[in-house]
Amino acid sequence: MPISYFKCSVCGQSFEPDQVVYTCLACGGNLDAHFSFETNPSEIDPSEILRSSEASIWRYAPLLAAPDPGFKHSPLHQVGWTPIYQPDALKKDLGLKDLWIKDESRNPSASFKDRASALVVARAVEAGIDTIIAASTGNAGAAMACMAASAGKQALIIAPRSAPPAKIAQLLTFGARVVLVDGTYDQAFDLSIEASREFGWYNRNTGYNPYTVEGKKTAGLEIWEQVIRTMDPKTQNLTVFIPVGDGNILSGVAKGFADLLALDWIDTLPRIVGVQAEGSAAIYNAFKAGAERVDPVSAQTIADSISVDLPRDGLRALNRVRQSGGYFLTVSDEEILRAIPTLGKAGLFVEPAAAAAFAGLKAALKQGLHHPDEPALVLCTGSGLKDVRAAMQAVEPAPVIEPTLKKLKEALHV
Repeated sequence: MPISYFKCSVCGQSFEPDQVVYTCLACGGNLDAHFSFETNPSEIDPSEILRSSEASIWRYAPLLAAPDPGFKHSPLHQVGWTPIYQPDALKKDLGLKDLWIKDESRNPSASFKDRASALVVARAVEAGIDTIIAASTGNAGAAMACMAASAGKQALIIAPRSAPPAKIAQLLTFGARVVLVDGTYDQAFDLSIEASREFGWYNRNTGYNPYTVEGKKTAGLEIWEQVIRTMDPKTQNLTVFIPVGDGNILSGVAKGFADLLALDWIDTLPRIVGVQAEGSAAIYNAFKAGAERVDPVSAQTIADSISVDLPRDGLRALNRVRQSGGYFLTVSDEEILRAIPTLGKAGLFVEPAAAAAFAGLKAALKQGLHHPDEPALVLCTGSGLKDVRAAMQAVEPAPVIEPTLKKLKEALHV
């Protein structure tokens, strides 16, 4: 559906779609796309979506900011509609009445970031853009490289040299041009913007390009269709736990819920809990202080995907959480590592950032912030194959033995 207008999430100024490309011209704030269905909900018939056989984000094409780019037999049409699990063992261990886990590792590049990249590529196809640049710690870049390759576009990724090797391997394998910087993600971010201005490349950066939020909102739409619609309308008090680095995933999921509320497809916003690593807690610090700004930190955490000095979408994420009646909390690297094998025993192999969301649920229960009778959904954002080194830190190493039955018995203590 065509965008009616963009509105700044900070100063509130509105712009015609052809006036802006990235951020607010007045204050530099992040832009939200707005549509005619917000004032005329009858434009969209939910039954058409519910009847759709399309098992990707494009089932929600009537609600999206860019048209389906085609390429139906490519990874672009495998993004989204990820599974939701109800692991009984985890639910019992936590004493929860209802627990859902949404597994984003099933996306083509094995992370949530495919959603944003698919919309950016759709916009690039619509606008006839050939080269897309992005800064990334790995996942966003891998997603961009994968989606660009699917549509015959060129991706240029700038990443910190400290990014996990598995993620860099994905970038290179997908055919992206990759440059590693001897610096932080934030420095890569700034360099990518400078380069896009210099060479005219389209910039996909999270918390900069408004189409990233529009892609990420599809997770909120799926949560409505897969979970909220199945709940008792009188008790639709779902709490969603989301790992947070720069804040854009949270802003995107919340935008999906906001659109659903405008359409009258839900009666109230789900409560959102943003989970940050203790070593990368800029937005949490602002929430705790009751502040209206997010100040940078010097980020240090094992969860590279949420390791951010200056969250580029921090203020919007902060406000979205407040609007939902939710909160932010932090978890330690030790809690994140413990969560990896816990989820593994339920059949989920996740990277540290994804494990942070589950660790956040455990912390919320322990601190009395979440009541066991309240339904909870955990958004697990990426595969453990993204960072095998971290996964190996979270488990006991396998013993190496001589190939004899005696040694096997000794190793197994049987």
